[in-house]
Amino acid sequence: MSERPTADELAEAIDEFLAGEILPTLDDHRLRFRTLVALNALGIVRRELATLPPEADAEQRELAARIRAGDVPAGTHARVKADVEKRLRIASPNYLERSEGE
Repeated sequence: MSERPTADELAEAIDEFLAGEILPTLDDHRLRFRTLVALNALGIVRRELATLPPEADAEQRELAARIRAGDVPAGTHARVKADVEKRLRIASPNYLERSEGE
């Protein structure tokens, strides 16, 4: 299932925050320059993200529908656990590391 916010939506929010709220307040020329460099780098990241194929989630949607219907295939727990771990490694690696240590 498609995650929200997407990577591009997150990058857009950062771009809007830096360009719209932070940049106008900067009087320090060095900090202003570094913020502009960061915005440029963020633009590169967004353009690279736009070239990636969308994540296919048809399999996950089908599995979710089967689970809701009470048809839980063998290995579902391991599959869902692996998917959650993959997502946590991106979204919150520190949380995952803490939970593995317990």
